[in-house]
Amino acid sequence: MTDTAFQTIAMLVYFLGMVAIGWWAYGRNNSLDDYMLADRALGPAVTALSAGAADMSGWLLMGLPGALYASGLVESWIAVGLTVGAWLNWRYVAPRLRSYTEVARNSITIPSFLDNRLHDSSHLLRWASGLIILVFFTFYVSSGMVAGGVFFESSFGMDYRAGMVLVAAVTVLYTLVGGFLAVSYTDFVQGLMMVAALVAVPVVGVIHLGGVGATVEAVNAVDPGYWALLGSSTSLIGVVSSLAWGLGYFGQPHIIVRFMAIRSPRETVAGRRIGIGWMLFAVAGAAATAIVGVAAYGRDRAVLADEETVFISLGQMLFHPLVAGFMLAAILAAIMSTVSSQLLVTSSALIEDLLTQLPVAKNASSRRLVLYSRLAVLAVSIVAAAMAWEKNGTILALVAFAWAGFGASFGPTVLLSLYWRRLTAPGAVAGMVTGALLVMVWGNLDGGVFDLYEILPGFLGNLLVACAVSCLTRPAPQVAEEFDAAVAAVAESARA
Repeated sequence: MTDTAFQTIAMLVYFLGMVAIGWWAYGRNNSLDDYMLADRALGPAVTALSAGAADMSGWLLMGLPGALYASGLVESWIAVGLTVGAWLNWRYVAPRLRSYTEVARNSITIPSFLDNRLHDSSHLLRWASGLIILVFFTFYVSSGMVAGGVFFESSFGMDYRAGMVLVAAVTVLYTLVGGFLAVSYTDFVQGLMMVAALVAVPVVGVIHLGGVGATVEAVNAVDPGYWALLGSSTSLIGVVSSLAWGLGYFGQPHIIVRFMAIRSPRETVAGRRIGIGWMLFAVAGAAATAIVGVAAYGRDRAVLADEETVFISLGQMLFHPLVAGFMLAAILAAIMSTVSSQLLVTSSALIEDLLTQLPVAKNASSRRLVLYSRLAVLAVSIVAAAMAWEKNGTILALVAFAWAGFGASFGPTVLLSLYWRRLTAPGAVAGMVTGALLVMVWGNLDGGVFDLYEILPGFLGNLLVACAVSCLTRPAPQVAEEFDAAVAAVAESARA
């Protein structure tokens, strides 16, 4: 049996496993709460790994090892910023968001939470944030489909469009059928696959090279400065920009929606420990993979032409073709876990945040809303697939820009809504618009201070404007009482 045949078997096993989880979740979706939030019944382990897998995408297994392979540990500052940001997100956002979304009329999406939390009678905040999610995440989903097509093209020589359609079809199938529960459990399995692969490759690689000492010596022979965290080309603005990536976590709807689905605020403590533990193993594994790659290939372009394939190449060199096939499946798992999460958040914005505000669906039954949500998943995926039909670099470039856009527009608004009782609807809207505009303007300027990652000025601008406008306006009368109830619920859960 050829290597390709073994790898194809591994892919088929993986695909069938994902579809089976979707079918298992199908019978457990009887209401919109079930379909969009798994009835707030996820355990900490599933929540933690689901959030991690939805976050990392193919960057963890290809982008990060490739950057560290090519340039050394100086490229690790983004990973440091993301790890710190993820910890802060779990520590300060998760418990209060879980509590407050239930107090605020059982909100099941971020836009509906902001609308209910601030008692926005105009619903302007809900419409604005719902439209932002719908537009940007459609591009996000499309970029994931592009990544899936490129993956099959480069790994199996498959036609790009055939690979893209295959990834899209399987992801859409289990998302459409099983909803949030299926997405969360497939993410859990995918997260385990990702971290297992990232630990196995460097461990076996170090053994293959003759031990830790021999590996370090081989790296030093190639690049004595590999271990430096600050290089001659590294500026303060560059380090600050890399660390600032961590701010984006507070405003990523597909990540923080996991906090709304955990069983209780108390269980976010266990979720944080599991999630950050998973992240540390994953990031350390990615760094170790790059180190083994440098030692094994010596940065020889004749041996490894594309640095982002260092994980794939090592897996194929070190393991049996069937095991290497599951290593490839881990990369696909990283891509699909993010696509499915973003697809579900996009459909929830379309149905819960936009359609239910219209007379045609205002009094629809739960079963009908679930049907609408499944149709929304299908519609968004068709639009995203049409956008991905031709490989488009501008879509892929938008991902980094959208991370900043979501982080700067939603992040400060979420934090203020959870920790400042004086936030008002006009303040939230003004802050979100300011954050989004600053990201768009700053991101198109170059030189000097404008080389700073646009999420930082956008985030700070949002905070300042939201606070200023809120101080000039009055919150709704019910806000203070609900704020106290949400804080008390977190404290009570912690004591239980």
